[in-house]
Amino acid sequence: MCGIVGAVAERNVVEILLEGLKRLEYRGYDSAGVALLQPNGTLTRLRKTGKVQALADAVAEHEALGSTGIAHTRWATHGGVTEYNAHPHCSNDRISVVHNGIIENYLALRAGLTEQGYTFDSDTDTETIAHTVHAELQKGGSLLKAVQNSVSQFHGAYGTVIMDSEDPSRVVVARSGSPLVIGLGLGENFIASDQMALLPVTRRFIFLEEGDVAEITRRSVSIFDVNGNPVEREVVESNIEHDAGDKAGYRHYMLKEIHEQPTVVRNTLQQRVDERGLVPGIFGAGAEAILAKVKHVQIIACGTSYHAGMTARYWLEQYANVSCNVEIASEFRYRKSVVYENSLLVTISQSGETADTLAALRLAKELGYMSSLAICNVPGSSLVRESDLSFMTRAGAEIGVASTKAFTTQLTAFLMLTLALGEHNGISEADSSGIVNALHSLPAKLEETLAITQGIEDLAEEFADKNHSLFLGRGDQYPIAMEGALKLKEISYIHAEAYASGELKHGPLALIDEEMPVIVVAPNNELLEKLKSNVEEVRARGGIMYVFADGDANFASDDTMRVINVPHCASPIAPIVYTLPLQLLSYYVALIKGTDVDQPRNLAKSVTVE
Repeated sequence: MCGIVGAVAERNVVEILLEGLKRLEYRGYDSAGVALLQPNGTLTRLRKTGKVQALADAVAEHEALGSTGIAHTRWATHGGVTEYNAHPHCSNDRISVVHNGIIENYLALRAGLTEQGYTFDSDTDTETIAHTVHAELQKGGSLLKAVQNSVSQFHGAYGTVIMDSEDPSRVVVARSGSPLVIGLGLGENFIASDQMALLPVTRRFIFLEEGDVAEITRRSVSIFDVNGNPVEREVVESNIEHDAGDKAGYRHYMLKEIHEQPTVVRNTLQQRVDERGLVPGIFGAGAEAILAKVKHVQIIACGTSYHAGMTARYWLEQYANVSCNVEIASEFRYRKSVVYENSLLVTISQSGETADTLAALRLAKELGYMSSLAICNVPGSSLVRESDLSFMTRAGAEIGVASTKAFTTQLTAFLMLTLALGEHNGISEADSSGIVNALHSLPAKLEETLAITQGIEDLAEEFADKNHSLFLGRGDQYPIAMEGALKLKEISYIHAEAYASGELKHGPLALIDEEMPVIVVAPNNELLEKLKSNVEEVRARGGIMYVFADGDANFASDDTMRVINVPHCASPIAPIVYTLPLQLLSYYVALIKGTDVDQPRNLAKSVTVE
């Protein structure tokens, strides 16, 4: 996975490329590089491990110039984090390449290229792209033709940009399974893996489709489909805002985004839910006719989004009377599955570019699902463009790698979908009005919940020397416990796992001792007494409990149990409300552990490879 930025212009493009990389760096990368061409064909390549600033310093030191250039931030897949593995990769001081994705047959390609006399300077799969294109150029013809001939040899996923020092007036790009967007300027054009990188220079974009190859010059963009035929792609005017540079006085983006949740949930609800219920048309044109036929929902997602889907299953079956399955995208796409009649496929992704989720959507179309709905935060993303229906969560730019506000807005979206499907499947009037009223109260309840920060910050100090933890929840709080465990492991590096609390006696009790913190989410609902029994099972074995509980749930702190009271809330929104204390706990534990909260080690924000 990586961030890609490229430009063809008359002016020096170095600052454009570096600014683009900085705008993508929040996703979590380990090295960066740039290749620049001057009009006379002079090639300059600089690469550095670490943050983009290290590359920027090197560029300033070398006073690097170029009117055509490509740049890259790398998240290692093949080969360690070293300067020689950083992109761009070159072939014979002529071809320069940046690449997002994985060339699965790179070993076979590498062997063949070695026999032809090519020498490899890195451990990456990407270097095979550079040498393959160079080899094709030796047969005669243009860079465009060489790239078209080359991509037919690649198996796997790629978003790649290729530059030829003997023709600095153009770059050629190719997309298969990994996003690329062309930015249109005046007398200059750009390319990136995400439109966020190009917002300072343009608001007009062309999103490449699967299999597209494009030739980009200062004044023209020519696009060819997978069969080599010229095609036109829609030009989209973007109104996306990007606030990556502003922490608004908070120490980290993650803390800022936790505290933004009341506001962004209001945005998610705005003009979509009124005093009577859902506003018509919020899931897209023709959605009502499609939703009226739905008898089964198949949810596909990864990571945090998967936990949102797990929570939604409880709501859809309890309130909307619609059967629901939830599956991890990387599992769904590699097994045979049965498609139920009148099934709606729902995919969830913050970025809309998650590779496994996209692949699952494409597979589902072949399998014959009635329709597809994307719940996403990025308009114009691949997931949105390839789905029949879409719902934008309006979370705004989420910079912290560990998702927070994207998750709670996804949950809010699912409660609205529950209402929409319930209208056609016999939702009771009491449940319908209860969910509507709960949604109206949700932003205020989130604000109340954020007021308990100090108690959570004090509690976090007790995790300073801990290496393992266990999260427990019942019913629709079980996926919230899973999300809490994921957050803690992501940013504090404490091993954490979650269990449905009724499963304790089937194995996890063996782990309980005074060194294993047990975190419990305990709203005052119909499962509370069952949960209290599970808590006593832990206490009887010497476990130390940390309970986030409704004030009316009658938990009391003592030597073996710390209780943090969470504001009382209606049952349908309890999973959303109880998410916030777990996010705060993870954040403050990470501070104590001294980890990189916003860019935790080994992780990336947008997962665009399998």
